[in-house]
Amino acid sequence: MTALALDIGGSKMTAALVGRDGRPEKPVTVPTPASGVWSACASLLRKIAPGQHIDRIGVACSGPVSLDTGSVAPINIAEWKNGFALAGRIAEIFPDVDVRLAMDGSAAALGEHRFGAAVGVPDVLSLVVSTGIGGGLVLGGQIVGGASGNAGHIGHIVVPGSTTACACGGIGCVETVSSGPSAVRWAREQGWTGSTGTELAAAATAGEPVAITSLQRAGVALGQAIASAVALVDVRMVVIGGGFAQAGPPLWDPIRESIGLHARLKFLDGLQVVPAALGGLGTVYGAAALTG
Repeated sequence: MTALALDIGGSKMTAALVGRDGRPEKPVTVPTPASGVWSACASLLRKIAPGQHIDRIGVACSGPVSLDTGSVAPINIAEWKNGFALAGRIAEIFPDVDVRLAMDGSAAALGEHRFGAAVGVPDVLSLVVSTGIGGGLVLGGQIVGGASGNAGHIGHIVVPGSTTACACGGIGCVETVSSGPSAVRWAREQGWTGSTGTELAAAATAGEPVAITSLQRAGVALGQAIASAVALVDVRMVVIGGGFAQAGPPLWDPIRESIGLHARLKFLDGLQVVPAALGGLGTVYGAAALTG
């Protein structure tokens, strides 16, 4: 059997053949373009497996997804926001392929469970904190998808005090406070002159007051959302990855302090909150695991 793993996100796409050990081999990453997304994705797939017969492909994509139809409607990919028949289009390239689709947050959780920070931990909540905030659940060693495949989408838990409109159409989602672009937006509204999450993290580490406050706001809101989620699903570990999660203590300290303040039920004693071990490849590792 020849298997392929594919991860499609708002800023990048990654694909790799799956090795005998179940891990992606030599992943290739390309930017997700503003237009022509499927064309770029198809080119990447053909580059990874030129002329090869692919039996099975694990696909992780930004949500929402629909496991019933094999379609996706990611809010961070404008061309696909109203729905895109992803599984069907993949089958045009690889006839008779078995497409196994998961929301990117679910795949990240599975990747960390199988290969990363949560190996040996059966119950895990995963967050991907980047341009948006994704999430996923592994309970009893298996992805929990819910009715449509979108269970664990923690970025759209509503946090206290937030009234900002979210790209999902709701108001006050944690993504409107704690994603990289949201934290940057708030800091700029307060007079900070930088433009990226990386710059914001560096400014906070250097002691810039507005940057510190912005990351504190983001961390507190993330902690509130995590505390709510772990009380609901009763996990022993939370794994946090994504580019903005690399911001260091200015973000992580308020996350942990906020969780400590809110997650006080006895069954949550000993909850571990750890960085993702697989970095930016966690989701494609999860996509590879889907093929097993």
